[in-house]
Amino acid sequence: MTFKHRQNEITSKIAIAAMRQPLLSSGLWFHHDIRDNFYYASYLFAAAVDGPEQLSFEADAAKRTAAAVLLEVLRLQDQNASSDTYGHWPLGLGENPREAKPHSLPVELMGSLMAFFASRYRAHFDEVLAGAFDSALLHVYRSDFYRQKNTFGHHDAKYTAAKLIFGQLFADEELTRDGRSNLQLTLAHVRKQGMSEYGSLPWFWHWVQAFTCAWHMTEDSSIQQELAELLDYLWGERAAFYLKGAWVGAHCRGQKHDIPLDSNVLHDYVQFGDFELPSEMPRTEYAGFLYYQAPESALQTALNRSEPVEVKKIITKVSESGKAILHSYAYITAEFAAGGVWERYEEFDNEQQRWDISLPLGTQGGVNQAYFFHPSETNAIKDARHQTGHTDVLFHKNTIAALYPLPNDASPTILGVLPNAEWQQDAGMLLGQTGSVYWAVYLMQPYRLEQLSDRCLVTSEGRQNGVVIEAISRNDAQKRGISSYAAFQEEARRNAPDWAAESNLSVRYKTLNGSVLQLNADSNSNSGKSINGQAVNFSEYAL
Repeated sequence: MTFKHRQNEITSKIAIAAMRQPLLSSGLWFHHDIRDNFYYASYLFAAAVDGPEQLSFEADAAKRTAAAVLLEVLRLQDQNASSDTYGHWPLGLGENPREAKPHSLPVELMGSLMAFFASRYRAHFDEVLAGAFDSALLHVYRSDFYRQKNTFGHHDAKYTAAKLIFGQLFADEELTRDGRSNLQLTLAHVRKQGMSEYGSLPWFWHWVQAFTCAWHMTEDSSIQQELAELLDYLWGERAAFYLKGAWVGAHCRGQKHDIPLDSNVLHDYVQFGDFELPSEMPRTEYAGFLYYQAPESALQTALNRSEPVEVKKIITKVSESGKAILHSYAYITAEFAAGGVWERYEEFDNEQQRWDISLPLGTQGGVNQAYFFHPSETNAIKDARHQTGHTDVLFHKNTIAALYPLPNDASPTILGVLPNAEWQQDAGMLLGQTGSVYWAVYLMQPYRLEQLSDRCLVTSEGRQNGVVIEAISRNDAQKRGISSYAAFQEEARRNAPDWAAESNLSVRYKTLNGSVLQLNADSNSNSGKSINGQAVNFSEYAL
C-alpha cells in the first residue's frame, strides 16, 4: 500500500464519520474545538471531490454539507481590524459560537492549512465559499499574528511557515525574507542544540505539518530545499524513537491521547505504514493531505528493528534561568522499547513523561505503555500524567530502575500503569506476558493491582519506595536458556532486587543478561548510579 492509499483511507474514514455526525443548531458538528470542524469539513469536501465513486453516500450532498460547515467556520473569524484579536478565531465555542471570544491558538496552524486547502480545492468552491476564504486569508495576513520573537518552539515553527506561505500568497517580499531568515535560524538551531521539544506530542506534528505545508506551497526552489533539510531532520528525530506507531522513551509533553496509549499516529501511519490504522483518531488534523517522504536513512531506522539499538541523545533546554543539558536514552528492539530522560525538568504544564517501556501498536488491546510515577495531581487515576520531581532513575537496555524518596509533605503513593495481561501477583513482584514479551516488575513496598478495561493500575504506598522493571522477548529469553514463560517466572523469582533504606534509599539488581545495576537516592536529590561498578557515563550522548 502506498502513502497515497493510506491518505485516502484516512480521508474516507473521517469523511464517513463527518457525514454520520449530526449538525448542531449552530451549523457546526463540534463546539469543544473549532479546528475539528475545519478538519472534518476539509476531509468531507476532499472525499466528495476526489473520490465520489468510493463514497457510500451522495457526493454532491456531502460537498454541500462540507462547504456549509467551512463557511460557518470562516464566519467566526474576528475581522475587525481595530480589535486586539483581529484575524483570530475562537477555540472553544461554548453554547453560542457567534459569541465565543477569539483565541490566539487556532490561526497558528489552521491559517496555513486554510491557505493550502483553498489553493488545492478553489476550483471546486462556489462563489460564496471562494469569497469567504479570500476574505479570511486576507485578514490572517493583515493580522500580523506571526510577527513574534523566534524561540525555536512549536509556536515559532508555525509562525515561520505562515510567514513563508502568506508572504508568497500576498507578494510580500519582506515577509517572505523574514520567514526565510527564521527558517535558516531554526535549521541552524536544531543542528547545534538538538530538539528541545523532545517527544512533544502532539506539537511535534505541528512542526511537521507547518513546514510540510510551506514545502508544498512555496514556489521558490531554494526555500523549498531549506524546508526539505528541516523536514529531513524532523523525520530523522521521529525515526530514532519509532517502533510501529509507538513514540518510545521520554516526552517533554504529552496529552491524554498520547499517554499511556499512543493514539496520535496518523502521520506515522501515512509515512511508515507498518501498523493498522486505529479505529479511534483523536487528532485528525491534515495527515490525509500533507506528505513529505522521509529520507531513506530515517525509513531504514524506523522500519528495520531486527537488531536492538541504543539511542543516546543530548537535549538542550534554554529558559530565563539559563541553559540545562538533559540526556535521553532508549533501547529499542523489534518487540518492545525501554527508555526515558535521566534528568527531571519542569516542562510546561508539568507534562514531562520521565520514562516508560513501550509496545508496538496493535500487538494487544488497551494501552501500550508501562511506567510508574509519583503523581502531582489528585486525579492521577483518570489522567495518568503529571508527576513530581521525587524520582531517581537508572536505564540500562531492557531494564529500568526508579526510586521514590518521598518527603513528609508529599503524598506517600506511587502509581503504575501496566498493559493488560494476566499478571501473576507475588510478594514484591508482578510477572506477566504480553504477546512475545515477558515482564518482571519488582516493587519495594506492598502494592494493589486493579484491572481496568484498557490497563492494569498498580498502587503502592511508602515514603521510601522503588520499582524495577525488566522486559525480555521470548527469543532472547531462550538464548539465555529460559525455555518458557514458566521458566522465566522461576528465574525472575530467584532474581529479585536488593532494596535498602537504612541511611539512603537504594536498590541493587542483577539483570537477566548479568549486568549489575546500582541506584542510590535520598530526599535531598542526591543520587548515585552505576552499571557493573562503573558510574553512568554520558560521554557517548550526542545531538
